[in-house]
Amino acid sequence: MIIKNQEMDTALINGIIYTGTQVLKDQVLLLTDEHIAEVVGIDMLPPDATIVDVKGANIAPGLIDLQIYGAGDQLFSAELCSESIQKIDQTLLGQGCTSYLLCLATNTIDVFKQAIAIVNANPPKVALGLHLEGPFLNAKKRGAHPAELIITPSKERIADLLNEDELGLVKMMTVAPELLDTDSLELLLEKGVRISAGHSDATFEEATSAFDQGIVAATHLFNAMSGFHHREVGLPGAVFNHGQAQASIILDGIHVSFEAARVAKRLMGDRLFMITDAVAPCDKGIYRHILNEDHYVLPDGTLSGSALTLLGAVKNAVNKVGVPLDEALRMATQYPADLIGRADLGRIEKGARANIIVFDDSFNLEQVFYEGVPVFQ
Repeated sequence: MIIKNQEMDTALINGIIYTGTQVLKDQVLLLTDEHIAEVVGIDMLPPDATIVDVKGANIAPGLIDLQIYGAGDQLFSAELCSESIQKIDQTLLGQGCTSYLLCLATNTIDVFKQAIAIVNANPPKVALGLHLEGPFLNAKKRGAHPAELIITPSKERIADLLNEDELGLVKMMTVAPELLDTDSLELLLEKGVRISAGHSDATFEEATSAFDQGIVAATHLFNAMSGFHHREVGLPGAVFNHGQAQASIILDGIHVSFEAARVAKRLMGDRLFMITDAVAPCDKGIYRHILNEDHYVLPDGTLSGSALTLLGAVKNAVNKVGVPLDEALRMATQYPADLIGRADLGRIEKGARANIIVFDDSFNLEQVFYEGVPVFQ
């Protein structure tokens, strides 16, 4: 039941609130304008608040996806326009994903520059910026990335690529660390880009050195990277061993088995976070994604992306990997928010953005609030 009074606080009542640090019952979540006001006891409910009775459902921060290529019928790299981003925004809000990094896979430098120019000319809201997965990858671990478009990184090439990024909206870049020279790495760090190691054949020593020098994460753990072998543990071993390096993981049971995810979670704890790596059907351009039941492939059958939603990943973490719900939610909210330096996202606390999802015990999404405004009811 919703009793509307738009000029007053919104109060979510009768739910289980997952703040990121606590699980609260018999409490009220108050939203004021675009922000979270506070969590109070039911006896402190403002008399003139707009009441949202969630009837025993779960209340959590909006989900955050740091690697997604498209949603609905929109693959951004094939459309390259702000209208496409807006459509992706709306589709993802309807799935409970209230913040994301729009990802582009290896492409021509001109396509990357067009994408950067578009987001700088029309800064999106739900999308927090761009994640460039390529073109500075190792062709030996290219996966679905075209080998002919993968290039060796250099300071000059990176400077040229980021020349259009006046607002600093390239937030992440996936690179093969074994190919990244010191000057190139330092330039990316100077630009404020979070660097993630991926599509890489790095040895344990190479990856460890890269993490020591400022690379903060690994992209889609286990996928398109050197393997974990008992004589050379590679990039996965470096992630497990480092202690500070984080990693994203795709919990669809296809990209990574749930058993492997369980091992990684035990080893990494709060350093492991979720992404979807989701794409959209596309029959034009470089990436022609074909839906194959519950994942996407290229025309030659190469695995090219997931059909996962982030709430679906949370569900799999709980039901298939055995992660407690509060921790599974942190893997899709707080941990990715912290990685990109957004302390105002991914948690329920005073002053944070009022991005909220409400879902039942079967992980059916019931309500979404974006900056305090209901997306649907």
